[in-house]
Amino acid sequence: MSNIRKAFAGGKAFIPFITCGDPDLETTAAVVRACADNGADLIELGIPFSDPTAEGPVIQGANVRALAGGVKTDKIFALVRELRKDVAVPMVFMTYANVVYSYGAGKFISTCREIGIDGLILPDLPFEEKEEFLPLCRKYGVDLISLIAPTSENRIAMIAREAEGFIYVVSSLGVTGVRSEIKTDLAAIVKVIRENTDIPCAVGFGISTPEQAAKMAGISDGAIVGSAIIKILEKYGKDAPAHVGMYVKRMKEAVREST
Repeated sequence: MSNIRKAFAGGKAFIPFITCGDPDLETTAAVVRACADNGADLIELGIPFSDPTAEGPVIQGANVRALAGGVKTDKIFALVRELRKDVAVPMVFMTYANVVYSYGAGKFISTCREIGIDGLILPDLPFEEKEEFLPLCRKYGVDLISLIAPTSENRIAMIAREAEGFIYVVSSLGVTGVRSEIKTDLAAIVKVIRENTDIPCAVGFGISTPEQAAKMAGISDGAIVGSAIIKILEKYGKDAPAHVGMYVKRMKEAVREST
């Protein structure tokens, strides 16, 4: 069983997202440890990019701040290498195809394997173009994680059948960000996924409250939260880790109770 599958083995999963280097890499390291210590089952690490098309203003702001602070891919690799000395929770990178291309796909993905990154999420990589990265991911044992959106419609079954690791179900149209309510018929999407694969699926985009997390985890196998965590980082800066830890603890409890 892959590490990512193990993240879902103990029940509903809570998955926080953090932009690496916002406000600095030391704070990122402390936040990752706070997430792991407070029940996060899998952690998504964002590698900042100058044109993060899937992101709303909150995570875009985090990308801008991280890049302005001089964060580079190699520094993030070094951060993960250090974290892996004491953090056992599965970790995946979420970034953009251009980041992987410009680094060199073979070098990027082999380094993921070497430092202990379990998966890769590329929101701007169309399903039809995944062959550009999939052979390398398979060669190095890094799961290329598929996204299924409300617009996927008749492609849901096909994407689900070929998915690896877990499936990232995008809750709503548009970009990431906090939403007051999520109106997509996610149960129908998850039903098609379940009919075509036993790989777990988790819902992301727009989740911020324990109630929303519990509802989404009740429909799927877990909940993913990004913008709400970035807002805590934006508010508290270097003092954010303790606050993020408390937030993750509340969210994990809510997700656990949804089972």
